[in-house]
Amino acid sequence: MTTATEVVQGNATPHPGYASDQEVRWCPGCGDYSILKQMETVLKEQGKAKEDIVFISGIGCSSRFPYYLDTYGMHSIHGRAPAIVSGLRVIRPELSVWMITGDGDSLSIGGNHLIHLLRRNVDVNVLLFNNEIYGLTKGQYSPTSPEGSVTRSTPMGSVDHPFNPLALCKGADGSFLARAMDRDPKHLREILVRADAHRGTSLVEIYQNCNVFNDGAFEVFTEKANKPQHTLFVEHGKPLVFANGTKGIKLDGMTPVIVDLAEGASMDDLWIHDERDGFKASILVRLFDDQGHEGAMPRPFGVFFVSDRPTMETKLNAQVALAKEKKGVGNLDDLLSGGRTWTIG
Repeated sequence: MTTATEVVQGNATPHPGYASDQEVRWCPGCGDYSILKQMETVLKEQGKAKEDIVFISGIGCSSRFPYYLDTYGMHSIHGRAPAIVSGLRVIRPELSVWMITGDGDSLSIGGNHLIHLLRRNVDVNVLLFNNEIYGLTKGQYSPTSPEGSVTRSTPMGSVDHPFNPLALCKGADGSFLARAMDRDPKHLREILVRADAHRGTSLVEIYQNCNVFNDGAFEVFTEKANKPQHTLFVEHGKPLVFANGTKGIKLDGMTPVIVDLAEGASMDDLWIHDERDGFKASILVRLFDDQGHEGAMPRPFGVFFVSDRPTMETKLNAQVALAKEKKGVGNLDDLLSGGRTWTIG
C-alpha cells in the first residue's frame, strides 16, 4: 500500500478495488494524486458497488479523474458537467453521482451552469479543484488567480479581480459548502464523507497545488511552519480557535476580530461555529487571509454551511407522478401531434 507521501509525490498506484486499467497521467507531484487517493479510500470504506457510482467531469487536469476509477463515468465537455449530472440524477436517483471540476472549468465557461446546479439543489457531490491557474492549457490565469498574477497570458500581472468560489456558491444558495486541501488527507477524507451524506448539491472547494504552473500557491496553508498561524479548521458547535489554541476569533457586532487567548482573552467570547447559520456562513466564506500577511485573518477549512431543502429531482419526480395520477401514462405520438391538427391543401 502506498503512503500519503508517495501519493503527493505522484508515485501512487490506486487501490485495486476501484482502480481502472488506465495509467494515471498527471504531472509527478501534482496535488490531484492525493485527492484521487482519498476518494478511493472513501469508496473502499463505504463499500459501494462500482455500478452504483458515477464520476462526471468537464475539461481540465482535474477532469481526467473518471478515467482512473473503475466505476461508471464520463469525461464530458468544457463547463457543461452540471447539465449532464442533472439529467442523470433525474432518471437515476439511486446512483451516487460525483462531479469533478476545476476553477477554470466551473467558474469561467461553466460558471452559469454551476450556479444553477446549486440553486436547483441537484443531489450531486461537486469537487472543485482550485489551483488558481489553467494547468491543462499550460499556465494561463484563471477566474481565481489573484490580482497581479504573472502567468503565460498575463506577463505584466493580471488586472482581473478573482472570484471567491465559496462566496459565489453561497450567493447561489448552495446547500452544502466546504473547503479542504490536497495536503491534509485525513481532513479531506472527513469532508468527502460529509459531502456524500448530504442530500442535495454538496460543493467542496479543494486547494490543489499545480507544481508546474503555480507551485506553492497555498504553501502558507499547507506547510507545517506556517499552517497553525494561517489556517482555521471549523467544527460545528466549537469555538473558532487557531495557532495551536493560542488565538481565537470573536464577533464584534458582525465583524470578525482576532483575540489572543494566551494574553487573557476569554474562550466564552469566541465565535461558536454553527454550520446551520446561513448569515454567519456568509461572513465565514469571506474570512480570507491574504496569503499569510501578518495580522490578517486565518483561512478557514471545514464544513461552512449545511441546509436541508428538497432536491430538484425529488420535486420533479413527484410532479411527474402527480401528472400520471391525474392524466394517466402519456403517449409520445399524441404529445407530438398535439390536440389540434390540420391539413394544408
